[in-house]
Amino acid sequence: MKIVRKDLVPDGPGSVKIIPEEADDMWVAYNLIAEGDTVLAVTVRKVLREAASGGRDAERVKLKLEIKVENIEYDKEGSALRIRGKNILENEHVKIGAFHTLEIEPHRPFVLRKVVWDSLAREVLRQAADPSVSADLAVVLMQEGLAHILLIGKSLTITRSRIETSIPRKHGPAIAGYDKALNKFFDNVLQVVSASFLDVCLISISNMLQTDRFLFLLRAFVRHVDFKVVRCAVIASPGFTKDQFHRHLLLEAERKQLRPIIENKSRILLVHTTSGYKHSLKEVLDAPNVMNMIKDTKAAKEVQALKEFFNMLSNDPDRACYGPKHVEVAHERMAIQTLLITDELFRSSDVETRKKYANLVDSVKDSGGTALIFSSMHVSGEQLTQLTGIAAILRFPLPELEDIEM
Repeated sequence: MKIVRKDLVPDGPGSVKIIPEEADDMWVAYNLIAEGDTVLAVTVRKVLREAASGGRDAERVKLKLEIKVENIEYDKEGSALRIRGKNILENEHVKIGAFHTLEIEPHRPFVLRKVVWDSLAREVLRQAADPSVSADLAVVLMQEGLAHILLIGKSLTITRSRIETSIPRKHGPAIAGYDKALNKFFDNVLQVVSASFLDVCLISISNMLQTDRFLFLLRAFVRHVDFKVVRCAVIASPGFTKDQFHRHLLLEAERKQLRPIIENKSRILLVHTTSGYKHSLKEVLDAPNVMNMIKDTKAAKEVQALKEFFNMLSNDPDRACYGPKHVEVAHERMAIQTLLITDELFRSSDVETRKKYANLVDSVKDSGGTALIFSSMHVSGEQLTQLTGIAAILRFPLPELEDIEM
């Protein structure tokens, strides 16, 4: 996300001109824009003009409008925001007070004005403009007959495609069609992989039978993995497929003198996963060799914090709590060491609710604790959402929390 101009007072009014540059940025913008804010952007509106014949012709006109936000929708598939509200900017084609819907897409600049830029909004803005916290990964999670193509960004996990194919059994009368069906399945997956715009290639395959199929994977790897941009490339699978492809990759790189692979072979990691389903993303992100390469990114910090929380909940349950009431009591007793909270809680249309959580985050930080805002569109954020969206690791045990209703 590019911040073109920033003119704001902390905990006061101000405006920011923003250019979202990728799908991840649209989710960030969705979390920044709230009911009551104003958004200024170029838009297209159909207007009626007097025709020479005396009738009226409809014409689409490009114009600049500023609307006061009443409703905002996030389109994950289309990577766009639709912001509805009343126009507050004088314009010859649109009256003040008339309703209009702005559509914001990547690379389309807009100006966001708020009456109050609280600490949460400022932190979201800071992280969005900081490339060091990014963790772009492309994940192909597969098992026989099933593949998920996923892109993981700073704040977003996007399912690019789900491919499902019926594979005959490897034994009995159906064995004749097994190789043919499996090869067709791999072809379908490879077409999707080759069509995706990937920053890191995380290739997870199950039971690749023929060596020549590695040729397609090699081409996809060479095409999409830019070691000038990515931290590492990870090859992951159940069984030994990852090892087979890794050997093939390095041999072909030497034979064809593919310098980017030869010079960066230490940054190609192997990870074991148990399945091709989306929940196996946790295994990839939790792998020590992967974590070491992305340890300073936002996504990695969230995964690590959630792991520590669950470990504490299992081994010392009096030093871990979740749910708004329990976390609130723990905070009142200055017990919070690490606060885990999802961005979903800050999208409340109720100003007081948002203010309450903003104050909680500030207070935890002021008392020497750590506050992590999880993206509800990441696998770790989804896990936290299942625990009410808020949890905490405590400095000291609070066994009395068990007696307090959640």
